Amino acid sequence: MSDVMHSVQFANQKLANRFALAPMTRTSAEADGTPNQAMADHYEAYAKGGFGLVITEGTYTDNGASQGYGNQPGIINDAHVAGWKTIVERVHAAGSSIFVQLMHAGSQFQANHYTDQPIAPSAVKPKGSPLGIYGDQTEWKTPKSMTLEDIQFAIAGFVQASQNAQAAGFDGIELHGANGYLLNQFLSTYFNQREDSYGGSLENRLRIMVETIKAIRAVVGKDFTLGIRLSQVAVTDPDYQLPEGEAGFRQIVEAVRDAGADFVHTTDGDVRRAAFIEGDKSLADVAAEVQGVALIINGDIDETNHPDFAADYPQALLAIGKKALANPDFVQRLKDGKEIMDMDFAMLQPKATIANEQAWRRKQSA
Repeated sequence: MSDVMHSVQFANQKLANRFALAPMTRTSAEADGTPNQAMADHYEAYAKGGFGLVITEGTYTDNGASQGYGNQPGIINDAHVAGWKTIVERVHAAGSSIFVQLMHAGSQFQANHYTDQPIAPSAVKPKGSPLGIYGDQTEWKTPKSMTLEDIQFAIAGFVQASQNAQAAGFDGIELHGANGYLLNQFLSTYFNQREDSYGGSLENRLRIMVETIKAIRAVVGKDFTLGIRLSQVAVTDPDYQLPEGEAGFRQIVEAVRDAGADFVHTTDGDVRRAAFIEGDKSLADVAAEVQGVALIINGDIDETNHPDFAADYPQALLAIGKKALANPDFVQRLKDGKEIMDMDFAMLQPKATIANEQAWRRKQSA
């Protein structure tokens, strides 16, 4: 077995191995966002299954427009913190570290416990249609263009959520700056049509991300692990590319590092996909070239190719998504040389919930 199974120092964490559970939306919290027993069982299974690091699904950060899906967990009040504390304790007891992914939906907004009005950098709808596995909404709503006060409220939500994450016992935080959610929308010249200091140049489009990281670092301290997930593409736009290309993405990685991020987590359809308008480098290639920031890579990593990725990106953690959902004990199965099942998307039907996943598993074993 390759060195992926050896313990590793990652940012401020000592992890049992280089495998991380990728964040995956499960829409299985209580209606008010409180994490529950089903979620505790779910995350504990991955820790028992051998993942050195567990990253939670996107978790909303304020009582405004940050929530994007029905039954999405939050981390904004005492009940939320208590629910997550139970999950953290069970993951720790099983031998894994756990980061919470903090997410603001922006315009990718299908359901919200607090408001019916999405907000975003500009009043621009996402492309395509909402995701049926996460709700019944058939058309995107037009978001309200965020005022400067809205931007500060969103940043404050990320900051308070980060403090709540510390109170719940999480080992670190991953900001969701990928896949077309709010922080990623500010980077996008499709979503962001602003003409103020948060729009236009890449430096301006980066501003909310940099300000958020700095503000969080100021309250969580220098030793609490903080990072950000990055992509070019959105859930609703798999073809988007930064007009600034490779140089622009390098600027983003350097900016979040300089703001106080310990790691970046690149995600794409394939780790090695040539991602930019010109050249043949991937997001992971560019991020790996930036000194002073740790790296997690994600994109079609499985039991057949993980040794190659581990060798090509020797300092990176390998984040597993679909194969992990099919095999919560993916890492242990690798160790034991057992068969690893392919993902069956029937387990996400009619909605991508833990209950439907478990019903699918019972059906397979009957």
